Amino acid sequence: MREGEVSNKPGTLYIVATPIGNLDDISLRAIQVLNQVSRVAAEDTRHSRRLMQHHGIDTPMLALHEHNERQALKGLLKILRQGQDMALISDAGTPLVSDPGFPLVRACREAGIRVSPVPGPSALVAALSVSGLPVDSFCFHGFLPRSPAARRERLEAVAGQSHTQVFYESSHRILHALRDMLEMLGGDREICVARELTKQYEDVMSGSLDEVLALMEGDAMRQRGEFVILVGGVSRRDRDLPSEDALRVLDLLLDELPLKQAAALAARITGEKKNLLYKLALEKG
Repeated sequence: MREGEVSNKPGTLYIVATPIGNLDDISLRAIQVLNQVSRVAAEDTRHSRRLMQHHGIDTPMLALHEHNERQALKGLLKILRQGQDMALISDAGTPLVSDPGFPLVRACREAGIRVSPVPGPSALVAALSVSGLPVDSFCFHGFLPRSPAARRERLEAVAGQSHTQVFYESSHRILHALRDMLEMLGGDREICVARELTKQYEDVMSGSLDEVLALMEGDAMRQRGEFVILVGGVSRRDRDLPSEDALRVLDLLLDELPLKQAAALAARITGEKKNLLYKLALEKG
């Protein structure tokens, strides 16, 4: 229902996926919905106006971003309760995937307001499809922490996982993130870095962490843009249990030291992989 019309039945909130780069990567249904709703809630109205103008859409827009979404919630729910349909879009890709919108969707679900997806582009899925890494099992983490210590802690926690790990990263921190991965995961870990997907300077780099990092450090252009980092999981062989002696050493040290220190020292004493011992120590609780 468009603006100005009133209905006893609540409107529908459409979650509309929009292009991650190429403006023509939008579905016919998405264009239809954006034309028919009363308003479009956009993460950045200035950014989204280019997309709307490109496809001849003149629906009024309002801003919904991480700094105002709690305050705007009451007004948006009022519009929907009046029977007017609304669309939610992010700057690029599928809303709520590392983008604002969760409080609104949650509130609509709790209020009995219909929430309907209009599927389409997602940098996460696009990167997985071209990475050459296993996609039958993966874990998406969004953006890595800004703090180096927190970032390394996050990487250490996933180092022993067997499935593909997926992260978003910005140009400001891409080299820092890859260098921390080198330290925590090892230079031989298989990775893929997808940059500027569907845009003019799209670039997908695959290989060992050592190789990809060297490639990016040697080319300033490859350090610019928006990134998806995909990290291959450890093999079954690499996940084999350490020796019984290493387990005994780990158990003794856990009685006297904090978990992280015990795992690191046990690795130095026994020659086993620190990440594996750390994971086992976590499982021991």
